[in-house]
Amino acid sequence: MEYRRLGHSGLQVSALSLGSWITFGGVLSRGQVRELVAAAFDAGINLFDSAENYAHGAAEQLLGDVLADLRLPRDAFCVCSKAFFGAQPQPAPTQRGLSRKHLRDACDAALRRLQVEYLDLFLCHRPDPDTPVEETVAAMDQLVRAGKVLYWGTSEWPADAIREATRFASANGMAGPDTEQAQYNLLHREQVEFEYAGLHADLGLGLMVTSPLASGLLTGKYIDGAVPADSRLARQDAGWQPRMMYGQDRPAREAAVQRLTGLAHELEVVPAVLALAWCLAYPRVSTVILGCSSLAQLQQNLQALELAPQLDEATLARLNALPG
Repeated sequence: MEYRRLGHSGLQVSALSLGSWITFGGVLSRGQVRELVAAAFDAGINLFDSAENYAHGAAEQLLGDVLADLRLPRDAFCVCSKAFFGAQPQPAPTQRGLSRKHLRDACDAALRRLQVEYLDLFLCHRPDPDTPVEETVAAMDQLVRAGKVLYWGTSEWPADAIREATRFASANGMAGPDTEQAQYNLLHREQVEFEYAGLHADLGLGLMVTSPLASGLLTGKYIDGAVPADSRLARQDAGWQPRMMYGQDRPAREAAVQRLTGLAHELEVVPAVLALAWCLAYPRVSTVILGCSSLAQLQQNLQALELAPQLDEATLARLNALPG
């Protein structure tokens, strides 16, 4: 396993980490989650990502139960939770957002579900137009000072809001954000590569990558209209997935995936592994979050660690040109 600093902080996180969105508390049994987490830790993965709204808190509860059952040394792994959407199906106004009240309540609830005394990472899952940035920063600083959170960050925030939060924290001697968690893959690049371009150099911000396979689209399993029975697209409760996967131009994305599978075949690698290796090769990436639904997927995805250093400039240029 390769370990990278989370931005300019001293926290060393595994280049690949394990997420729990959709799969935990919905798709996998407790036994499967236990097997997956154990295998991930044995492979060197030291960061496990979740959020209050994943399966309305059930994902965190299951992750916490498994981590406790495996008796992993607490100083050898990191857990990340996120707050904004709330854990209830229909949250009350005080059960969501980034107010001081909800952030404290959400942090305490995450600690109980995950069965830990502190969160290594606690992220503001979206910007909150109803809460002043100053209040959110102060609330996160309080959680850090209380020892409940070690590092905090943002997820899918505009760059200007991240800079505002950092300026306020710096001016008032408060703990500022250490990382941004954002979607980044071969088909979704503009925000990370352009909007966030200066955040690492200027603010020392880390980058945690979500959806590196575009919710499975970059695996090539949906080519020619195929929808495998065990895929996310086949789930009856995931009607939003086609729109998220294909965006506004489905033919263009399908053509890009065709080109990716062709290049992968030429290089004698699996398309998913090639797409993950491309993410790992981006210099500002701290960790790439995997959304595995089986042990076989995890073992396959781990191959990206070996492939990433082998991608030369010519191959990277071909990958960058895939969207057309």
